[in-house]
Amino acid sequence: MFIREKLSPRDFKEKLKTVKLLSLDVDGILTDGGLYYTETGDELRKFNVKDGMGMKCAREAGVELCIISASTTNAIQERGKRLGIPHVYTGAKNKIEILQKICDELGISLDNVAHMGDDLNDLSIMEKIGTPITVADAIEEVKEQTIYVTQKCGGQGAVREVCDLLVKVNS
Repeated sequence: MFIREKLSPRDFKEKLKTVKLLSLDVDGILTDGGLYYTETGDELRKFNVKDGMGMKCAREAGVELCIISASTTNAIQERGKRLGIPHVYTGAKNKIEILQKICDELGISLDNVAHMGDDLNDLSIMEKIGTPITVADAIEEVKEQTIYVTQKCGGQGAVREVCDLLVKVNS
């Protein structure tokens, strides 16, 4: 595997003009990666409201969104539903296969996809898309495969950071 060169903020904005679909992992991207358990064993996640508003704005600017997660919790489906995201996949064993299916449905090339992921199970996507992005607290192997690392950490507004840039370049 080679290490991708990071783009300058200006070049990254130019690259974002080609993005038609923003694909998102959940744990470590839409959340801070922490898992909370109730006394009865129910699993909880904390989502950032600002990320949610950013996703809504990106969709209004014409960017499609999808969520692809290896996790199986119902909270992910519920979050996607509340944000009006039609493509939410949980329990994903082969993320790139799912992403390719979404792209085929939407008539979008993988070259026109941005994906935000932070861990090893996102590498299969990062290697095949046009705009791989990660968060400040991602593992090093993922940072090496991306062209842009957000200033913010997962669950702390990193998705909003990217969505705001997508809105800006599509205005």
